[in-house]
This record gives sequence, C-alpha cells and structure tokens, in this order.
Amino acid sequence: MRVAVVGSGALGTIIGALITAGGQEIDLIDINEKHVKTLNKSGAKITGFIDRSIPVKALLPGEMNGTYDLIFLLIKQVYNSISLKQLLPHLHTNSIVCTLQNGVPEEDVASVVGRDRTVGGVVGFGATWIKPGESKLTTELDTVKKYAFDIGEIDGTITPRLKLIKEILSHVGNCDISFNLMGIKWTKLLMNATFSGMSAALGCTFGDVLANKTAMVSLAYIADETIKVAHAHGIKLVSMQGKDMEFLELKDQHDIFNKMKFYNEVWEPHSNLKASMLQDLERNIKSEIDFINGFVSKKGKEVGIQTPYNDLVVELVKAAEIKNMVPKFNDNINKFANLQILSFK
Repeated sequence: MRVAVVGSGALGTIIGALITAGGQEIDLIDINEKHVKTLNKSGAKITGFIDRSIPVKALLPGEMNGTYDLIFLLIKQVYNSISLKQLLPHLHTNSIVCTLQNGVPEEDVASVVGRDRTVGGVVGFGATWIKPGESKLTTELDTVKKYAFDIGEIDGTITPRLKLIKEILSHVGNCDISFNLMGIKWTKLLMNATFSGMSAALGCTFGDVLANKTAMVSLAYIADETIKVAHAHGIKLVSMQGKDMEFLELKDQHDIFNKMKFYNEVWEPHSNLKASMLQDLERNIKSEIDFINGFVSKKGKEVGIQTPYNDLVVELVKAAEIKNMVPKFNDNINKFANLQILSFK
C-alpha cells in the first residue's frame, strides 16, 4: 500500500515518523526544502515526551510520482486550494484522502478530490516545530496512546477503509472510528477555538491560559458560543478524551465556575503545548484563525448567534499577523477583561 502524509510540519513529522517506525512505508511530503533535506539526511528527530530519531523518506511536492492509495492531509487549510489541485494527479479512483486538519475542511476537500475519496479525522495530541528535521511532542505519551485519533466517513457509515486507516494510524496511538464525524470535527473545533485560540491571542502556552482566571472565563464563553452555534446547525458534540464536551455549554455566567475542574482534567496534560497558530505568528506565517475561531463566527452569523469572544480572538490574531508580531499577554488579556465587563452588564 502506498501512503503519504502531506504537510509534514510538527504533527505531520511525528505522525509520519511513528508510522514508519511501525513498519508501514510512508512518504513525508512538505514544501520546506531544508526540512525535507534534513529528514532524509538525519531522520525525524522527536523530542519532548518522546526522545528518538527515526529514519524517514521525505519529498518535496514536485518530487511526488505515481499515485497513492492513502494520503493523510495535514497542511494548513490556508493552502488547501493550491495543494489539493496538486494532489489530483497522484490520486487513483479508489485513493483515500484522510483529512487530519484543524477546523472542518471535509466538504471543501471533497469538492476538489471527490466525496467518495474523502475521509475525515482529528488529532488528539499536540506538537511544536523546533527546527528542520525536529519536532517536539508536547502532549503526555499516555494521552497520545489513549486518544491519538478519531476518524469517520462524512455520511456516518462504518466502512472497511476506516478499519484500514485505523490500522495504520495505530502505529502512533489509539484510533477510534465514529459514525458522527461532524460531531467529532466540531468537538475538536471547540478544543482548538478555546485553548489554541487563546494561546494564539495571548502569545502563551495552554498552561498559561489555565493559570489565568480572566483567560479561563473568556475561554468558557468561547466554548459556550461554539456549542450553541453547533446546536443551531443541528450538530451535537461528542465525548473526546473520555469527556462529554456538551457539558461545557453554559446555563448562565454563574455556571462558569462549575466547568473549571473539567477544563483542568482535560487540558492539564497539554499544558506545555503552544498553539500551532501561535507558532505561525512567531514565524510570520499566515495562521488558520479564519478556519478556527473565524469559522465559529461565520457559522454563528448564518444562524443569528452572536460570538463576541470568538470574534475578539480573530481580531487579536489578525492584528498580530498584520504587524508581524507575537501577541503580548498583558496587553491582550486586558481586552478580554474589558469584554467580560461588557458581558456582565
């Protein structure tokens, strides 16, 4: 079976390397020429909660040849329109494109490669780009082993190809198959909109967010907005990492305190994680904010639900992009504090 991971950044490098170590040949495709050369010369170096170097095969997109049976898509959504068209010559009739991207890209991906060739999924752990050839696993290994992936068909059916994908991803960690892909995608969207959104907007780690009361109150509102928008679109969130994310919907502002234990239980193992969107800001690369918090805002407008906290995250991240700077925690936490004052009036 011919397999590739397209978008071998922090997550893609770790996933591709561990699949390789598990005995499945896989090509790691990436546009970063220095990264590709380093991977081929020295292997993929994984640090953090894993410490090992794994020989891998890496290619630039222009070096791809022939067709692939399975492609794991880990590019940022901002590059989908270009990258998916480049992939088309490398797909055959029964090829599978499994999206492991942030946000909810499945319909857009299917519109290019075909709905019958599209499978969706989410990644349940985090990584940080260190340098060409090196990525840091920032989620505890036990969490990776338990909750690495969730995958499913767009129409919710359970198919033989899902079992094939699961077998390959299991070289990294546990992979669950679901009949509720959109519920999974929106659940992961909530996870990204909350901690990744706040990490990017404040320029800090998840642990820094957990430790700040103003940040956590704002985060609780981000979760609540996301859940209410999902419900308005007929989508029910699912359990992830053993926790029912529907629990995070707020009855009122006094309900926020009741959610804090939940947040700590789920996200404390990810305390060292820095959002990939923040890593983008640090490298002066356009982030996926429009596809994360911006997606919640967009879908909220479609159903007449206001999303002021998601809107503020988008505003702050885009301001940082324009200025080519990393957000300053103290400056931006005050903006969330001001929004809370307005919310409580």
